[in-house]
Amino acid sequence: MKDTSATSAWDVMIVGGALSGASTACLLLRRDPSLRILILERSAHFKRRVGESTVEISSYFLGRVLGLTDHLQEHHFAKQGLRFWFKNENTTSLDQCSETGPGYNVRLPGYQVDRAVLDEEVLARAVAAGATLLRPVNVRTVELAEGGLQTVTWENASGQTGTERGRWLVDASGVAALLARKHGWFTPNAEHPTASIWSRWSGVKSWDSRDLADKFPGWASRTKAVRLTATNHLVGRGWWAWFIPLRGGDVSIGVVFDQRLVDLPPGEKLGARLRAMLMDHPAARELLAGATWHEGDVHFRRNLAYSSTTFAGNGFVLVGDAAGFIDPFYSPGLDWISYTASAAAALIDGCFHGRPKAPRIARHNALFSASYDRWFRGIYKDKYFYMGDYELMTLAFRLDLGLYYFGIVSQPFKHGPTALETPSFAGPHTRLPARLIAFYNRRLAAIGLSRWQRGTWGRRNTGHYFGFRSYELTGELPWRLLKAFAAYGSLELREGWRTWFVSPVLDAKIAATQSHPLQPSPPSVTAPAVP
Repeated sequence: MKDTSATSAWDVMIVGGALSGASTACLLLRRDPSLRILILERSAHFKRRVGESTVEISSYFLGRVLGLTDHLQEHHFAKQGLRFWFKNENTTSLDQCSETGPGYNVRLPGYQVDRAVLDEEVLARAVAAGATLLRPVNVRTVELAEGGLQTVTWENASGQTGTERGRWLVDASGVAALLARKHGWFTPNAEHPTASIWSRWSGVKSWDSRDLADKFPGWASRTKAVRLTATNHLVGRGWWAWFIPLRGGDVSIGVVFDQRLVDLPPGEKLGARLRAMLMDHPAARELLAGATWHEGDVHFRRNLAYSSTTFAGNGFVLVGDAAGFIDPFYSPGLDWISYTASAAAALIDGCFHGRPKAPRIARHNALFSASYDRWFRGIYKDKYFYMGDYELMTLAFRLDLGLYYFGIVSQPFKHGPTALETPSFAGPHTRLPARLIAFYNRRLAAIGLSRWQRGTWGRRNTGHYFGFRSYELTGELPWRLLKAFAAYGSLELREGWRTWFVSPVLDAKIAATQSHPLQPSPPSVTAPAVP
């Protein structure tokens, strides 16, 4: 086929027009409106995606940096924090599930977003700011030339082809990870073998409905917060599920599980297997009694976690999921976009203005490599061994969120948007929180494994309620953290001593379980990045 394009060299070419690519374009054009930026997007319109939650960093980025507060308020839900629902063999109904969540509505902004709607909005703003959009086109090849012009060839649905060249290439291709896969930088995270299945549902009961309040009056009145627009987590042994409401009445529901510990129930249809797994939890049995999943909108993916050994080079940079993904728990995906897009715009702009490239690129790679590793080892490594235990997970939640506020959320509110150019757990203010989180997460995982072996895991999963008071960036935060650490110290003295000198291990049979009837989804499938 004939190459019909006649485009001269661009300043920046961006492969992928969803949030990570479009936001990078917006930030670059804000720095220099004269830049010639081309965005190549494969879809004619963004398809319905998994419902997604923002947390404090990504809310700051979307609202204060990109200026989307009006859009978020009008087209998405204001999020009311995180809420966890626990169960054990004695739990038979929703009101008996131990619950951890806000006693009052939260202090800092957060949103439950419909990613297709949000992505279209940010892409439209990038185009309005001066970016050129080619859509829909399939990128056929990408060729890098260190310090020279990067080359992209594309083809559209009618068979027209083109070749584009630019000084910088931004890979915002999501889990397709074009550059990382092509150049051998793509690295699956074998230490974190998680999988996920998700869909949109209709007919899901509202957590704040009159019917539930009449059925469980004590349960309904024990919190003064809105439950519906929280990210409600149903947690079990080795798995958790999210419930995220979307405008129009649909609810995004999905399960994430550690493949060493649990797998999907057998069955022919993915939707039926998702429902069967959820129905193990009393809260799901209540909320989904008359609900149906959307046929054709059920998605499955194994081995969610991966990273890239290279994040930038002389003429290219990776942003968003193209640079790595860890786990949907705590919604780090949009935070990762906030950091990678902010740092990419700063890197490219600095190089355009004559600042030394080599040290800036080396620093970029070092910071994001450290950030990914510290996020994983601090928050996620072996967390599925204990997250379904009410006592252990509630304590971890208090500590995780408090240190997130203390070492990470505080930075952009103190120093402005430039704080987002240094990724979390990589800057000087976040190293201590990263070490602390990694330490107690290892200990809680060990205690969780010990409880499994002793038959005491989840002993308080029925009949308990912790009405969490949301953290604020005030002088009270350090004192609340000290109180949480005191509770952790008490746990170590009461129970942790059992694993101080002997580390419990998974049963060999469980650890070796790797027979999965479903194959991994193709790399074009979007990995979930939710609560």
